[in-house]
Amino acid sequence: MVELTLTVLGSGTSVGVPTIGCDCKVCTSTDAHDRRLRPSIMLQYEGRTVVIDTGPDFRQQCIRSNIRRLDAVLYTHAHADHILGLDDLRPFNFHQQQAIPIFLTQHTLDVIRRVFAYIFHEGESESSRPRIAPVIFDDEPFSVWGVEYLPIPVKHGNGPCHGFRFGPVAYLTDHSEIPEESLAKLEGLEILFLDALRYKPHPTHSSIDQSLKTVARLKPKQTYFTHISHDLLHARADSLLPEGVHLAYDGLELRTEVPYV
Repeated sequence: MVELTLTVLGSGTSVGVPTIGCDCKVCTSTDAHDRRLRPSIMLQYEGRTVVIDTGPDFRQQCIRSNIRRLDAVLYTHAHADHILGLDDLRPFNFHQQQAIPIFLTQHTLDVIRRVFAYIFHEGESESSRPRIAPVIFDDEPFSVWGVEYLPIPVKHGNGPCHGFRFGPVAYLTDHSEIPEESLAKLEGLEILFLDALRYKPHPTHSSIDQSLKTVARLKPKQTYFTHISHDLLHARADSLLPEGVHLAYDGLELRTEVPYV
């Protein structure tokens, strides 16, 4: 076993919180818990740093959390709020003098190839571009620097998306439904992260009530809701949740132990 530190880099929805042009009580809140960058987490173990998703706020998240090294990126899916920070891998390339492995599905890689076509251009370039080493995963476990990650397929409206389980922890963002076969892979968790956009139902995201039903089914020791919109004022929404369930927030840090090869 090895100690793993999990840091929430972003707990917000696709437009972030505060939302541009909005004067609601959440967007104007002075509580730091109500300032939510786009969704991402950082995992640190044995001197390695692994990030799940690099959204548009990735540069800001790296500076805020003083991330000095990046050893791998895992991608849940190809939506803009999860991939658009990919270009900010360049400083890590400069410092580390090597390509960074990125783990993703073939579908996500196909989208990244279109969005970031310049990265894959075979000709010479007058400016730098990210150096990445894509590694395709399906639904089978894969190892990243000694820790095994199990992809968890979820439904994100009609689009493909994956969460990940690593030891007693699972991170599931962006899902409207968790298939039965995926729920079976989430038994016996100590820490579970779930999409919980708002109270009102949404076609591509889980609501608070939906995610509470998932918690009741799986019974993890601790649950944190993420991908939160400006519909939820942190202090009030968190106070209404049952014991063992909380809203995640940017900067939240958790420690646990995971199997290590």
